[in-house]
Amino acid sequence: MKLLLLNPNTSAAVTQLMIDVGQRAAAPGTELVPCTATRGVPYIATRTEAQIGGAIALEMLAEQHMKVDAAIIAAFGDPGLFAARETFDIPVVGMAEAAMLTACMAGRRFAIVTFAQALGPWYEECVRAHGLWERCAGIRTLDTPFKAISEVGTEKEDLLVELAQRAIADDEADVLIFAGAPLSGLAERVADRIPVPVVDQVIASVKQAEALHALRLRKASAGTYRRPSAKPTIGLPGALAARLEHRDS
Repeated sequence: MKLLLLNPNTSAAVTQLMIDVGQRAAAPGTELVPCTATRGVPYIATRTEAQIGGAIALEMLAEQHMKVDAAIIAAFGDPGLFAARETFDIPVVGMAEAAMLTACMAGRRFAIVTFAQALGPWYEECVRAHGLWERCAGIRTLDTPFKAISEVGTEKEDLLVELAQRAIADDEADVLIFAGAPLSGLAERVADRIPVPVVDQVIASVKQAEALHALRLRKASAGTYRRPSAKPTIGLPGALAARLEHRDS
């Protein structure tokens, strides 16, 4: 199985971090294929950046979807996820949705802990879009600056653990998710310091993608996720234009 790990942010170091975490957890025979955005922002933190990242994710998928068996949109917040499922035939997993659905199988309510205050509103809207707000105990964010996006999980490890512990004590969270691509791998490092299950977003995404691939689910030809009818385009990147115009199949 070839599994595309698509980072709609521009940090190749963060992509490599996620590849390292995900490949260790992948089943034998699963190959993670890294793909990093060549334009955009180092990390998505606002609604505007999410809209931009979602469009870039669709462009990247259009270029790669025939070469892989499934894909992960590897940004917590899942930019472009619903559109990708509508447009492409392969299973597409969102990192936030995969982590949250996995957390729902481990406890009554999950808490999200992340590294930047700006992420809070977008993450809340993501949780609500997936219909999981009633299962969310809350979103806790750091409000201190960090030095490098690829190192924030190490730099702020103790503060993030403290936030997680407060979410358990004050918000009655049964499960923890450290959210945001740069925090990949943190769950494994600090699991013994947190008295509830901690879900790693990348590992959850890889295992969910493997499960969907094994299920061999057909692409919808009816319902809201059927492929849209062909439509002419102007000025779009070639691969995405071909997909929308039905010239790639």
